[in-house]
Amino acid sequence: MAGGVVVSAAGGKVYPGRMTFFVFFTCLVASSGGLIFGYDIGISGGVTSMDSFLSEFFPSVYAQSKANKDTNQYCKFNSQLLTLFTSSLYLAALATSFVAASVTRVYGRKWSMFCGGLTFLAGSALNGAATGVSMLIAGRILLGIGVGFANQSVPLYLSEMAPANLRGMLNIGFQLMTTIGILAANLINYATVSIPGGWGWRVGLGLAGVPALVITLGALSLPDTPNSLIARGYTAEAKKVLVKIRGTSDVHEEYDDMVAASEEAKSIKHPWRNILEPKYRPQLTIAILIPFFQQLTGINVIMFYAPVLFLTIGFGGDASLMSAVITGLVNMFATIISIICVDRLGRRALFLQGGTQMFVSQIVVGTLIAMQFGTAGVGEMARSYALLLVLFICLYVAGFAWSWGPLGWLVPSEVFALEIRSAGQSIAVCVNMTLTFIIGQAFLTMLCHLKFGLFYFFAAWMVVMTTFIALFLPETKGVAIDEMSLVWSRHWFWSKYVPPAGEGGSSRRAHGV
Repeated sequence: MAGGVVVSAAGGKVYPGRMTFFVFFTCLVASSGGLIFGYDIGISGGVTSMDSFLSEFFPSVYAQSKANKDTNQYCKFNSQLLTLFTSSLYLAALATSFVAASVTRVYGRKWSMFCGGLTFLAGSALNGAATGVSMLIAGRILLGIGVGFANQSVPLYLSEMAPANLRGMLNIGFQLMTTIGILAANLINYATVSIPGGWGWRVGLGLAGVPALVITLGALSLPDTPNSLIARGYTAEAKKVLVKIRGTSDVHEEYDDMVAASEEAKSIKHPWRNILEPKYRPQLTIAILIPFFQQLTGINVIMFYAPVLFLTIGFGGDASLMSAVITGLVNMFATIISIICVDRLGRRALFLQGGTQMFVSQIVVGTLIAMQFGTAGVGEMARSYALLLVLFICLYVAGFAWSWGPLGWLVPSEVFALEIRSAGQSIAVCVNMTLTFIIGQAFLTMLCHLKFGLFYFFAAWMVVMTTFIALFLPETKGVAIDEMSLVWSRHWFWSKYVPPAGEGGSSRRAHGV
């Protein structure tokens, strides 16, 4: 067969393919699923720092924050009901991830994205019109269902559509859209906080319908991935899509390998049971620990509660929202750096550098807060300290945005064989949402009890996760998604679980050039 299939340095095939307008457009539209996730992260922290919102739905928290000017700064906003408003979304996303896995596998990636956008749209309408806490939380649950579907399907869609040598860059589009959503929400918070009549929070919550509409309508315009089409029996359509996204008619080798992977996947009747087999131990470990560690970086403490956090450490209301806008800008631009570097420097280099930077930043932030408030939580933060604090929070956010932020979604979505890919992604989403819920629910209480030590707590986890990456994550850049077993079979530790190429499984295709 004529063609340009070669063997990469990692031992896997490199198929012909380039950046085409079609693959760029489809990945851009699919990435917009990250807008709903990011917008919610940003808007939740903003509205929970608005007096009008707190006085209407959480009057006890509002009264506590206003009653004593000399109250312990660490415990100013400690309320389980308030944190339930924020974190209920992630509990709903957790429960949805299992249903979303089946929908994504049986009906395709695009219809899972459509379901996510539609339910998020309904949730945004309910929240914007809320008249009580129960209505707010019901809306949050619908938003969570939307996030569960989107986070299940979008990373898989991007990894399967992208050429191997551009997979990192195109997949991180999801995280870039997440950061744009966060930034847009922060700007809206800043613009609406001073609206006369105190209904600015309704504007912020209701406007979540805009990104939901983008992904809902966008999903209708997208083709499904060749892998999903082949798995569902639409082989002719799959080949047409593959030609369009690769920009060449020389796709025979890649297409044949996709068909072989699909045939192997069909022989697996129980993917949830098979994923527990020893040969999938490395991928399962990554699917659990990468999202687990991602949440223990402490990023959602910063992004959920940035305005509340800045209020707590002495910033005024408008100043706290502006500081959140600044961190949102840093988050977005640092993610662009990751897009540029991920397929050049690789996943490991970004993980290791970002982890080190985040560790140092957490230590400095914790120390600055300790020097100003001590363990009593009483004091005012001097302007010079406040500016230094914002600087190191920005350095922390930048480190996350070019490492654990995008790679926490990219790596789990690219390491699984087709037969267990939906189940594996579901586990990754489930772990991510579980930890997000737990940390979101516990953060204000932890801040109240651990005080500045909370930042040292997350810094300690940075040491653990950076060490894990250094020892146990092989480099996956440039490896075709259906050839990924090769990187595990050659790893110093995981090779004991994954058979070498040629001993069965999808790795048998590695030498089919």
